[in-house]
Amino acid sequence: MKHIRIVNKYKFIRSMTILLCILGIIICITNHKTYSNSETKYKTEYVVKGETLWEIAEKEIQKNAYFQNKDIQNVILELKEINHMETSNLFEGMEIKIPVY
Repeated sequence: MKHIRIVNKYKFIRSMTILLCILGIIICITNHKTYSNSETKYKTEYVVKGETLWEIAEKEIQKNAYFQNKDIQNVILELKEINHMETSNLFEGMEIKIPVY
C-alpha cells in the first residue's frame, strides 16, 4: 500500500480551504428550493358573521385541491401565515386570501 506524504502542510491546508470554499459556493448556487413551476394563485373570500378559521379550513380541505389531504391544523397555520394573522380571531367582512391551484 502506497503512503501519501504531505510535503508542505501550509500549501495543503490552503488548497483544501480554497477547494471547500469553491465547493460550498457551488452547492449554495445550485441548491435553491422550487416547489412548483407555477406561482401560487390566491382567491379572496370575506368572513361571514360567526364564521371561524376552523370552518374555513374544513371547507377548503374538502373543496380546494391545494389543501387536499392536509391536516386541518396545518391548514389553519398556513392561512394565518398567508394573511399575516397573529391570532385565529376573525371579524365580519374580514378579507382572507386562500391559495388555490
